[in-house]
Amino acid sequence: MDILWISFIGGLFGAVLMDITEMLMFKFGISSGVKGVYIGRWIAGMLKGVFIHRDIASSSAAPNEARIGQLFHFIVGGGVVGAGYPVFLAILGLDVSANHLIFATIYGFFTSLLPWFILMPCFGWGVFGVRAPTGSKPIVSPIISHTPFGLGVGITLMLILNVYPS
Repeated sequence: MDILWISFIGGLFGAVLMDITEMLMFKFGISSGVKGVYIGRWIAGMLKGVFIHRDIASSSAAPNEARIGQLFHFIVGGGVVGAGYPVFLAILGLDVSANHLIFATIYGFFTSLLPWFILMPCFGWGVFGVRAPTGSKPIVSPIISHTPFGLGVGITLMLILNVYPS
């Protein structure tokens, strides 16, 4: 099986780990403020030509936005971003025999850039979520939740490729 597809599958698994981590974080009062309905609203808005919102929370609700948000989170946010891991390896000059537990976890850490520089600004919250909802922690929460995402990619690659850390 090609590393691209394995990384895609790993991204799906990583998205599950991310969701579990976010549920645990929420119990300790740590949240980015991002909700699945907001992601669905953002995607629905893009289909109408609206890419950047003044404030996603006050934008009009879209039909099925929660389902759209969840689907986008897993397929694009999980699988497609997971499939970017081989590019990360290539940039580092590494091959398939790399220690995926380490490098994919580092990759997950770097995917924190996506909400900081794409998602939150498009929600109208600014870079790093400086205008995110009161009480949210938009700088620290992506780091905490995206690191297990990368771990999911690494575990999947390690198990399917049978390449274990030495």
